[in-house]
Amino acid sequence: MKLGQATIKDIAKELNVSLSTVSRALKNYPGISEETKRRVKETAERLNYRPNAVALSLRQSKSFTIGVIIPEVVHFFFSTVISGIEEVAYANGYNVILCQTNEKYEREKSILDTMLANQVDGLLVSFSKETKDFDHFTKLIELELPIVFFDRIPAIDSSVHVTVNDFQGAYDAVTHLLQQGYKKIAHISGPENLTITKQRKEGYLKAIRDFDEAISYTKILECPSGNEDESFKLVNALFTNGEEKPDAIFAHHDLAAAGALMALKSLGIKIPEEVGLVGYSNWQFSSMIDPPLSTVSQPGASIGETATKLLLDMINKNGNTGTISKSVMLDTELIIRKSSSK
Repeated sequence: MKLGQATIKDIAKELNVSLSTVSRALKNYPGISEETKRRVKETAERLNYRPNAVALSLRQSKSFTIGVIIPEVVHFFFSTVISGIEEVAYANGYNVILCQTNEKYEREKSILDTMLANQVDGLLVSFSKETKDFDHFTKLIELELPIVFFDRIPAIDSSVHVTVNDFQGAYDAVTHLLQQGYKKIAHISGPENLTITKQRKEGYLKAIRDFDEAISYTKILECPSGNEDESFKLVNALFTNGEEKPDAIFAHHDLAAAGALMALKSLGIKIPEEVGLVGYSNWQFSSMIDPPLSTVSQPGASIGETATKLLLDMINKNGNTGTISKSVMLDTELIIRKSSSK
C-alpha cells in the first residue's frame, strides 16, 4: 500500500466498528476500552494510516516543499550543501524546511514525523552518527516517499544517494604526504558506522601500500565524536606515551585536524618541519590558521544541487525510481597548503 492510502474509514471497515470509535481510539478518548484502542492502533499502523490525513495529501497533491535533515547547521560542509539545495529548490518553485539532528538518532526519528506533518513532497537526508537502524527511512521508501541521501550512505539497498569519492580523496591526501617525504603517517578516523569513515580509512591504507613496500607504519586513532577536543587528547597521548611517533597525520576532517594541530603546538612540535598535517572538507577556517591547513575539498554546493535535482525528478515521477540514477559520486580536490609542504 502506498503512503497515505489508508483513511479512518478503511480502519473502521477492517475492524467492523464505527468511524467515531476509530477516531476516539486514535485520540485515546475515555470510554474506549484498552483492547479496542490496541486493535485500532495496530490496524492503523499496518494500513499506513497517518493522523489528519497528512499521508493522503502527500500523495494526492503537492505542497511544493521539500524537507532537509542534516546533522549540524554549523558544520561548514553542510552549510555549503544547503546553499546548493536552496538554489535548485527555489529555481523550481519549491520551499525548503531545514532541521538538524545534532547527531541524535531519536531526534532524527522525531524530525521525520515533523516533516510528514508539514506535508513535504520529499526528503534530502544526511543521517546522524548514532543512526545504525534505518527502519524509519526504509518504511517511507517502501511507501514511495521520495528520499535522497547525501554524504552519508545508509544500509538500504534501494536508497538513492549522492556522495563524493572519499576513498580517492584520502588516497590523494596520504600520497601527497608520502611524496613530501613523510614515512610514518597516522590517521585520525571518524565514527565507525559511517561509510565515509570506512572509505577514507581504506584510502589511507591503500596509499601507503601502493607507495613503497618498505613503508609499513600505520596508526589509526579512533575519534568517534570527531571534535577538536577529542582529537587534541588523542594526539597528545600519541606523542607522549613513549610509543613510536608518526611524522605526519591525516585527519578524517578539518576539526579533527585542528585539534591535532593544537596538540602538536602545545608539545612544541613544528608543523610541517617535524610533523605534516592534512585534513578533510576544506572548512572556512582551514586557510586562516597557522600554518594554513592542507585539506581535501568536497564540492558541497554541487552535492546539494545534484541531490535536489534527483529528488525533484523522483517527485515528478511519483516516487518511481526506475529511471533515476541510484548513486552519484562526485570528485574531490586536494588543496595543498603549508601544513604539509616541507
